[in-house]
Amino acid sequence: MTTSPPAAATAIRPPSPAPRRLPARLWALPEIRWAALATVLFAAGGLAQLAGVPSPVWWTLYLACYATGGWEPALAGLRALRARTLDVDLLMIVAALGAASIGQVFDGALLIVIFATSGALEAFATARTADSVRALLDLAPDRATRVDADGAETVVDTADLHVGDVIRVRPGERIGADAVVLDGASEVDQATITGEPLPVAKTTGDEVFAGTLNGTGVLLARVHREAGESVIARIVALVEEASATKARTQLFIEKVEQRYSVGVVAATLALFIVPLLFGADLQSTLLRAMTFMIVASPCAVVLATMPPLLSAIALAGRHGVLIKSAVVMEQLADTTVVAFDKTGTLTEGTPRVAEIHPVAGVSAEELLRLAAGAEHASEHPVAAAILAAARDRHLAIPAAADFTSTPGCGVRAIVDGRLVEVGSPAVLDEGRHGEIRSVASTVQAAGGTAVVVTADGVPAGVLAVTDRIRPAARDTVTALTAVTGTSPVLLTGDNRGAAGRLAAEAGITDVHAGLLPADKVQRVRTLQHDGRRVLLVGDGVNDAPALAAADLGVAMGRHGSDLALHSADAVLVRDDLTALPAVIALSRRARRLVTANLVIAGTFITVLVAWDLFGHLPLPLGVAGHEGSTVLVGLNGLRLLADAAWRRALSGLAS
Repeated sequence: MTTSPPAAATAIRPPSPAPRRLPARLWALPEIRWAALATVLFAAGGLAQLAGVPSPVWWTLYLACYATGGWEPALAGLRALRARTLDVDLLMIVAALGAASIGQVFDGALLIVIFATSGALEAFATARTADSVRALLDLAPDRATRVDADGAETVVDTADLHVGDVIRVRPGERIGADAVVLDGASEVDQATITGEPLPVAKTTGDEVFAGTLNGTGVLLARVHREAGESVIARIVALVEEASATKARTQLFIEKVEQRYSVGVVAATLALFIVPLLFGADLQSTLLRAMTFMIVASPCAVVLATMPPLLSAIALAGRHGVLIKSAVVMEQLADTTVVAFDKTGTLTEGTPRVAEIHPVAGVSAEELLRLAAGAEHASEHPVAAAILAAARDRHLAIPAAADFTSTPGCGVRAIVDGRLVEVGSPAVLDEGRHGEIRSVASTVQAAGGTAVVVTADGVPAGVLAVTDRIRPAARDTVTALTAVTGTSPVLLTGDNRGAAGRLAAEAGITDVHAGLLPADKVQRVRTLQHDGRRVLLVGDGVNDAPALAAADLGVAMGRHGSDLALHSADAVLVRDDLTALPAVIALSRRARRLVTANLVIAGTFITVLVAWDLFGHLPLPLGVAGHEGSTVLVGLNGLRLLADAAWRRALSGLAS
């Protein structure tokens, strides 16, 4: 896919609002309009022919279908011909015209509709991907508050911010530029950049990123990157670059067709010209040449490939996997290693209380009840996890008074007449509370978030908050290892402790943590340079560049970002990881069926061509043989529509 230079190369600015209604987006593309018109004309011609309408009427409709659906591929084929390349599209147009010249206008029109529809779908997919990349720039706000040397505030366009400018970010605002905190404390949700499931505490000296969401504190920060150099801008550039440099992929049979087309055209011309040179009759010679082109044309070969792949796509779709093209379905079979993002992919992306460590004399229920009472008024993700844990245990959550929240530290409130504080282990005095700090350190070393609870200044215990691993993650890793022959890889922006804990639970040994989006792309490139065919699974904006760079990208459907969904080649619509190894196995079965169909189609073509070259093949018999082989391979490919094919894919993994 050819793309224009990334807009982020100059400055971050919101794009013009794109149409949101799907029909409007469809009709904006000329390929869609021409393909739709060709399909309508073909259907009208078919109905007129069946109804017994005079032949000039339905011939006119079919020829109009030829014109509307065939002019673009014909023009593209002629341009390729000028570049000394015989495009298969041009051969299909010639074959369609040849079919019309000998009275088989319906067959030619059907071929035109198939090619026009295929081109329209490709154009739509390309446009959606480009839109989603540009929409990423909306993550960065279009305005920011700049603080002058005298303390005066001015609201300016983020595109006008420069290195050295000081900005003030208030609670709930998106940060307008990559900057370093000069004053203040807050927690920033930077999942779009790093994929971390929880907001990160920021204070003086820490870096914040454009497009990330500030929490409850006020930050004063100095811009240290121009808008076009920000991390979010570089994500856009990485996606554009990966999409532009990723070679245009083709079905295997398309590569064969390009050479086959040259042979068919050369042989047709020879069958027409050579006999004329020796005095043969023009009409009979033309009929024989057209018969040859019909029986030798790759219609059956095209249908040998597409029905199995399209049937597999439809079957996968019914089981929650959206495959975006036949090329993707074919290439899934070549996967040799799967790389996973962590948060929202192998995990559910929602924090939960995994462990409760009360001090002596305090019950687990009492510890959780006090923490839930203090956190009841908080909107922090950790608060939501604590409240959910209390409700799961059917605890009565007490009312709280005098609630206050300190960014980066935690909350405090009066619960049951006691001052309860819930927050970071940093608030504990190491000398007085060494034992409880040790428990907190153990939780953090295991990859969890340690939440300390104190009552009237005395530690009551520690809550371990972690992201929940998806129930099917470990079985999926085992199945993928079996189907690809290689254990999956974990690529995450989260810290090494959290990554290591998750990897151990999932059964993954190759772990790369603390990765920014560009680092993920580099890891994918490294795997590819080692000769691997990489399938990457992710869900967030930060995964989009790697999804585009990988040989194949798969996005999680329910909570995946728009950019990840459109950068990916396939989508797990229901977030069901078990479908991933099944669809790889299904792809391999589809490939075996394609091979069988090619043998059938090749046998028919060989017999018919030999008959026409060395004998006298009647045109009706040639057409019947050609159409019969086309129908046969088409029906054979449709076998993958049955649910039994999915069950066989799953049973093959189990065995």
